[in-house]
Amino acid sequence: MTALDHPARHADGPERPPERVPFPVVDEVARHCFQEEEPETVHIEVHLPGTPDPDRLKAAFTEALRRHPRILMREARGPWYRRRYEWELTAEPDVEVVTFPPPERDALKKARTRSLSEAPPLSVSPPIRLEVIASDGDGDTAGPVRGDGAGGTPDSSGRPAGGSVLFLTINHTALDGPACLRVLATAAELYGGQDNSPAAPPSRTASSAGPGSAAGVGDAPSGWAPPARVSRGTPEPSPGNGMLVSELPVPRRPKGAPFTVNDQLMVATALMIAHWNREHGGRPKPFRITMPVDDRPRSMDMPIGNGTRLVEVPFSAAELTSAEWGPEDIGALLRRTADRTRALKALSRPQLGRGAALLTSPVLPVTVRAAVTRGLRRAAAPWTSTTLLSNIGRVPYPLDFGDAGRAHAVWFSAPARLPRGLTVTTASTAGRLHVALRWSKSLLSSGDGAHLRDLFEHYLHATEHTEEGKTP
Repeated sequence: MTALDHPARHADGPERPPERVPFPVVDEVARHCFQEEEPETVHIEVHLPGTPDPDRLKAAFTEALRRHPRILMREARGPWYRRRYEWELTAEPDVEVVTFPPPERDALKKARTRSLSEAPPLSVSPPIRLEVIASDGDGDTAGPVRGDGAGGTPDSSGRPAGGSVLFLTINHTALDGPACLRVLATAAELYGGQDNSPAAPPSRTASSAGPGSAAGVGDAPSGWAPPARVSRGTPEPSPGNGMLVSELPVPRRPKGAPFTVNDQLMVATALMIAHWNREHGGRPKPFRITMPVDDRPRSMDMPIGNGTRLVEVPFSAAELTSAEWGPEDIGALLRRTADRTRALKALSRPQLGRGAALLTSPVLPVTVRAAVTRGLRRAAAPWTSTTLLSNIGRVPYPLDFGDAGRAHAVWFSAPARLPRGLTVTTASTAGRLHVALRWSKSLLSSGDGAHLRDLFEHYLHATEHTEEGKTP
């Protein structure tokens, strides 16, 4: 958990300065590595069948911020020789957080572009913005099945046209997606008057011991081996990130399967990149896929901030070299992956590892630590994981906005700066899987993203057809 876990205390009067809280490890590392041309933002888009009333939504969201006060913060000013960055807590927002841009053509496309290229500043409280995007009649906000990296016209989803999209952009130095979704759920409850308590998490089938179970963990590649990179496609001349969203069926699992949907997503991501790299002449190398693990409760007392810890799921080169994947092969890979993810989730470790905790110790001024951190990041680039898969899972809140309706689609996306250059973020709502591929334009183009999307869909579908009961 982060240092932002404790209840906020604000100044009681004008003579008392706002309370300050030191940056946690995750926040400080992100602050050190900030890049203007490729800001680290998290985007969330929530699709509603109707449009909320502007005044009521602004009032509800502002009250939700007050009920989760650790989101009301800005970076405190300080001299260059200070030992820590600090968050300064505020009693109210510094700016109008909720806006209703006028309807225009390609409104969702432009909102996505803003989210990937313009981070809310840390100097104002809170470091998020919420835009309510109205449908422009071409279906781009009516729950797309597929949309291109610039928000192009998606395929028809069978839903009625119209409605709106609540578009949240988050500065990832301060907050993560699940924390902001918790705040939005509170706003939905205040706006619509409906209970938005989180649903109970799904239970996981216990793994059955078998000849491949322990071996799957023991045969994993060493963490010291530089992992594969995503092969370069057709880079675009402009800097920043591109994004593509897609809606798919939630993959089925064989009855009694020891793996979860998260394991299916992990395998589909690994096979997608392995296939892509083979097509682009990449040599077989081990893979490591970063997986955020979030142990926070989803209730009103959920700690707000960057609260996930990162683990890396390894794959050996031999596991991913085959060009033909039969049901038995994929079933064996799924079971080994399930063993690894289960073991990694059970480990107790700092959010970014012990090295990051040591690096952010307040021994030297932050300016010196920033230079050291950036240098180490460049030096460690060959050992950075291949990609990141962030599976939010089933969205736990109804997100019922009363007269504006209940959310029928929710997309998230995570930053995709090099050396990874590609991230996959998934969530499920109303029985559908919502996938966002996000990439660095210096590595891939929108056409590359569309091909990767097709590969992901192919391999995710393949994970539904496994021969259970057979050992690897």
